[in-house]
Amino acid sequence: MDGTVAVIGGGSTGTGIARDLAMRGFDVTLVEKGNLTHGTTGRMHGLLHSGGRYAVSDRSSARECIEENRVLREIATHCVEMTGGLFVQKEGDADEYFEEKLEGCRECDIPAEVVSGEEARAIEPYLAKDVKRAIRVPDGAIDPFRLCVANAASAIEHGARVETHAKVTDVLVEDGAVVGIEVEHESGPGKRVHRKPGTVEEIRADYVVNATGAWAGRVGAMAGVDVEVRPSKGVMVVMNTRQVDTVVNRCRPKGDADIIVPHETAAILGTTDEEVEDPEDYPEEGWEVDLMIDTLSELVPILQEARTIRSFWGVRPLYEPPGTGTTDPTDITRDFFLLDHDERDDLPGMTSIVGGKFTTYRLMAEKISDHVCEQFGVEAECRTADEPLPGSEDIGNLDEYMDEFGLRSPIAKRSTKRLGSFSPQVLGGSDPNPVVCTCEAVTSAEIDKAIDESGTDLNAVRLRTRASMGNCQGAFCCQGMASQLHPTYDEPTVRDAYDELYQERWKGERHGLWGEQLSQAALKYALHATTLNRDRDPAARESDLDFAAFDDGRTATNAGTDVSRSERETAADGGRRPTSPNGDSDGDS
Repeated sequence: MDGTVAVIGGGSTGTGIARDLAMRGFDVTLVEKGNLTHGTTGRMHGLLHSGGRYAVSDRSSARECIEENRVLREIATHCVEMTGGLFVQKEGDADEYFEEKLEGCRECDIPAEVVSGEEARAIEPYLAKDVKRAIRVPDGAIDPFRLCVANAASAIEHGARVETHAKVTDVLVEDGAVVGIEVEHESGPGKRVHRKPGTVEEIRADYVVNATGAWAGRVGAMAGVDVEVRPSKGVMVVMNTRQVDTVVNRCRPKGDADIIVPHETAAILGTTDEEVEDPEDYPEEGWEVDLMIDTLSELVPILQEARTIRSFWGVRPLYEPPGTGTTDPTDITRDFFLLDHDERDDLPGMTSIVGGKFTTYRLMAEKISDHVCEQFGVEAECRTADEPLPGSEDIGNLDEYMDEFGLRSPIAKRSTKRLGSFSPQVLGGSDPNPVVCTCEAVTSAEIDKAIDESGTDLNAVRLRTRASMGNCQGAFCCQGMASQLHPTYDEPTVRDAYDELYQERWKGERHGLWGEQLSQAALKYALHATTLNRDRDPAARESDLDFAAFDDGRTATNAGTDVSRSERETAADGGRRPTSPNGDSDGDS
């Protein structure tokens, strides 16, 4: 090995760096305080940029996007859906901006074709009738969870150690240089870690890379340096179906609520851009949901009739070099920056990488890996643009797996798309393979594979498979996912893992509870909180239930005889034992 490197942050950039450095021969340890994609990466709208969104305001970023767009299509095939994109001009939108967008795309080498309003509606029938024309570009949709897991898997294959649920509590500085990090391994149920939960570990390293995005300032402060990231909050809304199959952008200058991204079985509306002081410390609001639907229904009117299944927010890790003085976060460049703390702060042993976008994660990882190599005098070429990620090597025609594994479409199509080249390994067994999550067509075999990788953390299983992320938001599959943990894990562990998954699903639903979605939420509550008693109502605890009363109203001692009135009432009351006048259960001492 050429040297030891600790990478902080398990998002796209961090996992990309871990993969790149491990492939170049470094001894890499990556730590993440939550699941992979816990931060910004897991809360993006799933857009694989063509660069068109930056072709007017930030052409340097636009060029990077289209170059990396082409790379990711090759190395991450099983994570990408090339939907195409439209920048739509409505009647009344400025012609000047449309022409400027078209010129910018062509100058940045972004394939761009002008189509008429009629042609645009032929591509997307639900577009508004007053669409005047559109620019067609190679936008796509990408699964950030699948991509990060693939990067982490590749890093591990090349010798890296990846620790999730390992929170950095200190950056170790000795004799004026960074020499490692201190992490606390998370305690509690359902976490697969290489160290005992609750323990603190010192990870000594020759070099530390701070790839924590919007949280880079916190890590920098632990080392005594300032990293002035300007977090910008963006809210997204998930709709119940794909109202469009193409990425639809409003072709006008910057503004909130201007993009619809088809993603898997849903459509994601985005986004807002609101600067915040702290990436975790701001109120959750609901006005953004109305803003998204009202504004974007001007482009796609059917959105007014659609059901909102959840909302979520992410924080962009924007960085602006000192002295620029920008006040509007939409004016801050989406470019990325390497902050060498030796050069900048006279603190050798650490570099922070800030800014950038998901689409350019691999390029960011390449640049900082080049930088680390320079510190060690290592000459090793980057191979991440050429070697496919696990799951995308020799992927062939995925549809061919349908007949081979006896799966019906669309289950086969969805499963093989997610699994890629892992399809034969996961789906080729002889055991029954029922569908557990019907919304996302996730089979039992996929969930078993994810459990093998992530232990009892069902949210990690969710990220790997998309189970519970569909229309019902886990109403009909959470318990099925949890049941696959048993009997390998004991009942208390399974119940805790189930509750954690259920609560994570609920968090994003609260701001969209009206109409049919409110009915859906009420049904979900009835299924889980009431029927399965996950609200832990003390009135329904097991010790107070007489399960024998559910057997056709007859007790074991009175079998073959008519039941008494009190016994009938007991059975009708769900099996609860009759109570005495003072409220105590009969027979309790």
